Amino acid sequence: MTDMTEVHSGTEHSAPPIRRVTIEDVARDANVSVSAVSKVIRDASGVSPQMKRKVSTSIDRLGYRPHAGARGMRGRSFTIGVVLVQMSAPFQVELATGIGTELEQGPYQDVIVAAGLSRERQRRSIEALVDRQVDGLILIGPALDHAELESIGARTPMVVIARHGGADHFDTVVDDDHQGAGLVVDHLVNLGHERIMHISHSSGGLQRPHVPSHIARRDGYEAAMKRYGLTPDVLVPGFTEEGGHQAALEALDRRYAPTAIFAGADIAALGVLRAAEDRGLRIPDDLSVAGYDNIFTSRLQRVSLTTVDQSGADTGAIAARLLLDRINGRTEAVHHVIVPRLIERGTTAQATAVRT
Repeated sequence: MTDMTEVHSGTEHSAPPIRRVTIEDVARDANVSVSAVSKVIRDASGVSPQMKRKVSTSIDRLGYRPHAGARGMRGRSFTIGVVLVQMSAPFQVELATGIGTELEQGPYQDVIVAAGLSRERQRRSIEALVDRQVDGLILIGPALDHAELESIGARTPMVVIARHGGADHFDTVVDDDHQGAGLVVDHLVNLGHERIMHISHSSGGLQRPHVPSHIARRDGYEAAMKRYGLTPDVLVPGFTEEGGHQAALEALDRRYAPTAIFAGADIAALGVLRAAEDRGLRIPDDLSVAGYDNIFTSRLQRVSLTTVDQSGADTGAIAARLLLDRINGRTEAVHHVIVPRLIERGTTAQATAVRT
């Protein structure tokens, strides 16, 4: 019997290549000009809402994606570089989420890089993004000195989050950390606490006024303590859960231990809660604990951490909007300050008999 098995060569019967949808295809589908489609993609001024909806509908229907290489050659890549210091830092992730959500409303795509704590690594990460022709940068808590940031901002549209002091060539978005720390001290003092310890993070050699948020928080804490005639007590283990844990153990083992601990970041406050459990202390009966940032974990009922809210999602969205303004031509520097809000929850209470 003849073998009827048919053998096909890989090239003779291979599927035809998928044709990439072009801007001309979108223009034909929407029955508008190519320049009109280009304006919608670039989020240019003067585009009516009706035109934007019409073109956006065709883009979605056809699955059009602008070609990154071609856009770069025309001078715009429609990508935004977002540089985080630590991907493991919950508040930085909330900021990045706010940035991405805001950018979803237009043609820009965020590219997130976790650059680490090293200045050199942060510098290389920023340079790599610039070399790839991103249209703008959003830096979250960078360790670079102010002069270097000014140099980058003079060449690339940029917004920096969590750096105080303002700037000439880039925008800044910060919380009023000095006020926020004062709110925590006010709250704890009103509850009768006097021995209030603060957990902070290294300045990295940065000088005032161009300092990161945690230094402004430390300044606010110290000023508030002195206003009440109390002695500031600061430990600087860094803003990690383990750092908060170790600092709290050290403080709680003193002869005159604090009755309240104010951690400059919620992630460190979680370490304080673990240390209190290790020492058999009840929260808030034996020890009051407050944090800063109002991250998701602090809002869980089991944690219920007293903290300061600076709205990470809103802060990220504001930074994204400022950057888009810069990309579209604004050159005047903006310094946007977020008003903090104390959130009283279950980890702080009236001071009881002073522990010795």
